[in-house]
This record gives sequence, C-alpha cells and structure tokens, in this order.
Amino acid sequence: MSYKIAAPDEYLAITGMNVKNVQITKTAWVWPFQRCTRFSVQPHDYAMNLQAMTKEKLQFLLPVVFTIGPDVNSRGANARGPKPRETPQEGEPANNDAHSEDRGDALMKYAMLLADSTAQNKGAQYLENIVKGIIEGETRVLVSSMTMEEIFTEREEFKRRIFRNIQGELDQFGLKIYNANVKELKDAAGSTYFQSLSQKAHEGATNQARIDVAEAQLRGNVGEAERHGQQERSIAKINAETAVQKTDRDVERATAEANLATQKTVLSRDVDIARIQATRATESRDEDLKKEVQVKRAAAELERLRAVDVVKAAIARESKQQAADAKAYEVEAEARANFEKSTKATDASAYKTKIEADTQAAADYNRTTKSTDAAAYKTKMDADAWSHATIKNAEANLQKKLKEAEGIAAMADAYAKMSNAFGGPQGLLQYMMIEKGTYVELAKANATAVNGMQPKISVWNTGSEAGGQGAGQGQDTAATMRNVYQLLPPLMSTIHDQTGITLPEWQFGRMSNNEVERRDRFHGDGKVNGK
Repeated sequence: MSYKIAAPDEYLAITGMNVKNVQITKTAWVWPFQRCTRFSVQPHDYAMNLQAMTKEKLQFLLPVVFTIGPDVNSRGANARGPKPRETPQEGEPANNDAHSEDRGDALMKYAMLLADSTAQNKGAQYLENIVKGIIEGETRVLVSSMTMEEIFTEREEFKRRIFRNIQGELDQFGLKIYNANVKELKDAAGSTYFQSLSQKAHEGATNQARIDVAEAQLRGNVGEAERHGQQERSIAKINAETAVQKTDRDVERATAEANLATQKTVLSRDVDIARIQATRATESRDEDLKKEVQVKRAAAELERLRAVDVVKAAIARESKQQAADAKAYEVEAEARANFEKSTKATDASAYKTKIEADTQAAADYNRTTKSTDAAAYKTKMDADAWSHATIKNAEANLQKKLKEAEGIAAMADAYAKMSNAFGGPQGLLQYMMIEKGTYVELAKANATAVNGMQPKISVWNTGSEAGGQGAGQGQDTAATMRNVYQLLPPLMSTIHDQTGITLPEWQFGRMSNNEVERRDRFHGDGKVNGK
C-alpha cells in the first residue's frame, strides 16, 4: 500500500480491486491488487507540410501546425458536482454518458486507449502517427471538396471546417485541439500555380500604378500652375506679418533675458552668501565640539587620577589599620602570657608571704596593664597620623594632577592657536623645531657622522689636457681612440690603490711621469674633512 501524488501536469489512472472501470484522480491510496499508471496531459505541437489536391485537380503544399493534448475539461459523468440523473425528466435531453464505458470522460478515454503507451515512452511515435493520420485524412477530404478560389477567399471558413472535422475525430481518443495554425499555401513540386498568380498580380498592380502615376502627374501640373500665383501672394503677405511679429518677439525676448540675468545674479549672490554662512557656522561648530572634547577628555583624566589616588590611599589606610590592630593584639597576648606566668611563679614560690605576693602581683598587674594600654594607644595614634598624612598626600597629588591637566589643556589651546597662526600643524612643527634648536642638532649630528671619513678619489684628464700632449693642436680623427687608451692606465692604478690588485703593464700600458706626479700630489695631502 502506498500513497501516490501526481505532478501538476499529470493524472493517475487507478485500476484493480474495488475499482469498477478506471479511476482518474490526482492523489490516491494504492491498495494491494490495484495498479496505478501515471500519464501526462501536456499538449504537443504537430507540424506537417501536407500535399493536397483541390477540386480542380491542382496540387499544392499546405503547411499546418496543430497543438493537441488530452482534454482535461470534458469529464462527462465523472465531473465534480451534482450527479446527472440516469432517467431524464420530460423536456430534458437524454444522458448517454452515464451508460457508456468511459462515462463521457475524455481523460478516461485517453487513459484507456493511449496512456499506458505514453507513460512507458514506447508509444510516443504511435500517438504521433494517429494524430498525423487524422489530420492528413480530414484535411485532404476537405480540400478535395473545395476549389482553389474558395480556399483563398474563405480562409477563415476553411480553417474552422478543418478544426471541426479533426476535433470530431480526436474526441473518440479524449484529445483536444488547443490551437490550429494554417500557414501560407505553397506550390508543390513541378507546379507554378501560385508563382504565376503572384506574377500576374504583380504585373497588374505595376501597370495600374503607372496609370495612376500619370493621372496624378497631370492633376499635379495643373494644380501647381494654379497654386503658384496664390502661393506667391500668400508668401508676401505672410512675410510682412512675420517681420512685424518677429520684431515684437525680439523686444519681448530681450526684456525677458535681461530680467532672467538679473534674477540669476541675485540668486547666485544669495546662494554664495548662504554657502559662506554655512561654512563659517560649520567651522565654528567644529571648533566648539573640539573644545568640548578636550574639556571632557581632561575631566575624564582628572576623575581617573582622582579615583586611582583615592583608592590607593584607602588601601594604604586599611593596610596600616590592620597592621596596627595586629600589633595591638600581639602586645595584649604577650601581656596576658606574662601575667599568667608571673601569677603562677608567685603562687609557687611565696606561699607564706601570700599577702606581700598578692600585693606585689596586684601592683605588677596594674603596671603591666597600663603599659599595654599605653603601647596600644600609641600604636593607634601612629596609625591614625600615618593615615591622615597619606590622605593629605593623596589630595596634594590630586591637586597637582589637576593643575598639570589644566596646564596641558592650556598648552593644547595655545598650540591650537599657534597652529592657526602658523598656517597649520606643519608650520607649528617647523616653529617648534627652530625654537628647540632641532635643525642645529641635526646639522651637528650630520657633521659628526661624516667627520673622520677618508674617501679615496681619483681624478685624471684625457685629451688635450692629459700630460700636455696635443696641447694647442686641433682635434684630429684619432682623438677618441687615444682618449680611450689614455683612460686605461689611470683606471688600473685606481683599482690597485683600492683593491691591491696589480695588472701587467704590457696589457694596459703605463701612465706618463707628470700624470704619476699629479696623482701622488693629490693622494699625498693626507687631510680629509679637516683631519
């Protein structure tokens, strides 16, 4: 047993136990000894290019497209609502659906004849063959009883008759035509009927158009001559009136443009003034908000410092108080221990001098008690004095922090004003660096960093300035090559001075004597950066 549910475009066909014929439904419980078949009611398009013959034995192609599917609205005696009476009363038509096998239900017809094949996807071609056979047969029968002229002139009637005949055949399968579309007729293979008719109509329309054009040109030329004079007279009158009206409109337009320019100037001035006022108000509000933020920040810092100092003072005072209480308790305990010890020693050693011992014990007890009370009182007074001093120090520190916070706030306001005076934070920063001597310190640091450096710098000349060779002579064609070769010996000498690598003279040559002396003089000064 299972519960079956059909999709929106499907129905269920139930057969078997307790079902007399076929039950068509959307949902149902399928019991044992029952069978459930699911079939779709989606319409399908059937496009065909039919070749038919008219009453005059003229063959042509008739393209048609039919949209056909199961009829879900024609349920006959199975329709929901009041059951039809099997025995009609007098004056009512006889109801034969209740006695038929399918009870007049189109879906039951479709389910009994075609649903099983379509559900198993093995009868789709079978259904298509049935539908196309019906369409082809009924269309050919209808076309063979009509002439070509009747088909052309009574196109809508032709379509309705095809629809009616085909629908009558499809009703026995429970199918319905949802849409029928008959396209333009075409010539069959080897036939030129429609082409000839089209050519004839085209030539007739062309000739008639030429005649109409000639008649129209005749009437146009005559009318043109008649209207030409009237046109010139009307144009002259209209031009005169137009000139007068144009002058009036120019004066009005100039006045309106002047008024518009004046209004634009006034509105632009008002907008600029309003924009400047809004900017100034925004800047003023911004400065007020910044000031309020600084004041609130200073107040918060003040409260934080005050809370920290007060908490520290309270903690210190409680600590001292607890220490003093502990010290007093120790002194009291020690005094009691000494009293007990003294009492027991006196009782054990001086029985016969009991009166003197009692007197002496009483005196010792009074003295010890007074000493303990004095020590405890002194300790308590010291603790109170220290606590009072701690509170005063905390209050003094709080006042100091408040004054420092006020000084910081005042300095912040002064720096803000100085920043505005110097054109912004960058100007204030430059002023502070000048006032603090930062630039001087940077210069001294840079001088200290390069002090003591001994760079090796080699300078040599080529060409007419190299060793006096070629001095006073004009530039010859070999000067470039000679300069290159004169460059190599000093370069190798510099490499030797800086790295200690010596290359053979036969490979790069040797410097002239005056060049060697000049280089030695340059390197022999021994003073670099004032050293």
